[in-house]
Amino acid sequence: MPDFALETEYGGRVAGVDEAGCGPLAGPVVAAAVVFSAGVPEALAACIDDSKALTAARREAIAACLPDVPGIEIGIAAASVAEILELNILKAAHLAMARAVGKLPSPPCIALVDGNRKPHLSIPVRTIIGGDGISLSIAAASILAKVTRDRIMSRLDIRWPGYGWARNAGYGTAAHRNAITTQGCTPHHRRGFGTVRKQLELTLATGGPA
Repeated sequence: MPDFALETEYGGRVAGVDEAGCGPLAGPVVAAAVVFSAGVPEALAACIDDSKALTAARREAIAACLPDVPGIEIGIAAASVAEILELNILKAAHLAMARAVGKLPSPPCIALVDGNRKPHLSIPVRTIIGGDGISLSIAAASILAKVTRDRIMSRLDIRWPGYGWARNAGYGTAAHRNAITTQGCTPHHRRGFGTVRKQLELTLATGGPA
């Protein structure tokens, strides 16, 4: 389980930063930044973990509690499908991270970022592989980013039914890939990603569904 050791080591206002949605075939990439300026309540700390290790219901419950934690600071932001196509997914994820950190009330002293690639921020950055299982701040950010993105995809699912986004969050499940083949691509599909790109190329060649 993650703990608060790294945050304590650095002292001051330490932001945990993580993203959700680098792998899907559709939808934005979302990032969150979290600062526990007054520490983490013990009961909540016992519940927070890497978002991937939690059920959807557990993530939603924790996300609902986080804004009420005394002294917490939260920034959430995204990079669009158009920005993913223009920049590539890594740079777009880093852009979302920079935007999330920029939404904090003031710059933290350092950002602890999940992964091994440093985003370009105006503050010092330390990358931590598997950070969402090590740092409570990063784990909280991973939960907020995931919950926010899942909600976005559920809303898009209402407007663009048939792709199963409320269930698959835009990831390339068999049903989603089949829907791309039979229904074509939407404006929310990542046109630089393999399955989507191949369908667009097929559309141009055959005049099939776009």
